[in-house]
Amino acid sequence: MIIVTNDEGAAGVEAAAASLREGKAALDAVQAGIEPVEADPAIRSVGRGGLPTMLGIVECDAAIMDGATRMTGAVGALRGYLHAIAAARLVMERLPHVMLAGEGAARFAGEMGLEAAEMLTGEARAAHASWVRKRGLDDLVNGVAHAPLTSLAWPMPTSRTGGTVIYLAMDRHGHLSAGASTSGWAYKYPGRLGDSPLIGAGIYADDRCGACGCTHTGEMTIRCGTARSVVLLMKGGARVAEACHEAAADLGDLRGGFLGPVVIHAIDRHGEPYALAVNAPASIDFWLWTHDLEQPQRQSCAQARATQGDES
Repeated sequence: MIIVTNDEGAAGVEAAAASLREGKAALDAVQAGIEPVEADPAIRSVGRGGLPTMLGIVECDAAIMDGATRMTGAVGALRGYLHAIAAARLVMERLPHVMLAGEGAARFAGEMGLEAAEMLTGEARAAHASWVRKRGLDDLVNGVAHAPLTSLAWPMPTSRTGGTVIYLAMDRHGHLSAGASTSGWAYKYPGRLGDSPLIGAGIYADDRCGACGCTHTGEMTIRCGTARSVVLLMKGGARVAEACHEAAADLGDLRGGFLGPVVIHAIDRHGEPYALAVNAPASIDFWLWTHDLEQPQRQSCAQARATQGDES
């Protein structure tokens, strides 16, 4: 049994480990780990307390995947509900679809009886007001939703691209699961979806090969299909570390668009973990728990540099 989560997942790692100790499935452990993070208002990039869109509205994305069946569920731009990961799992279990977004996602969450919540905390509201006032856009603070926003999308500070919580789990039966949840980039353009709800970009799990979860610059991992790439490389015989580094090299070949750091977390089908921070400006940690560890352990990600830039 194993749990891998990034540093944002610290609030839930004990719950995820307890779930596996109790004999529950990897899917249950992933959800158990993510929900405390979504409910913690001190975490400014996931769930309640997450920093909002340019218009001051918190929009959450989440996805979950079952490695035994490769069934998946996801929600994007979900407003007004505490646990996006629960909504994603219910999409997987109750609908013929894989993803719901926007108003449809919120309608479904309500039909499923999920907990409605005011996701914008006072602290996040004040931070948003300060952000728009510094740019001379008091109309946004005053609720004018039709002010032009495109010019605010660039430049986007790299520091705003982190914060997704990802969980990878293997249960006692060797089944794998992956999940992710986020409120996305701080002050993103309304409706922006990153890699978290996109199966194959932000997460992927396949009992036959392994599981992967990505954080930080989702625009890049969408373009490369990074999570699925790592798993496919392991399917082709690469060791988990080799697969992560090969995927990092693929990210390094991107040209144009927004380029920034990416952190890749993976486990192979035998439960071997690896975490790789690509072009990260500083050291980045992750959390690891296995059945033979009494407590989860915080560990440092390996580091890699991948050449990036516009074509000359």
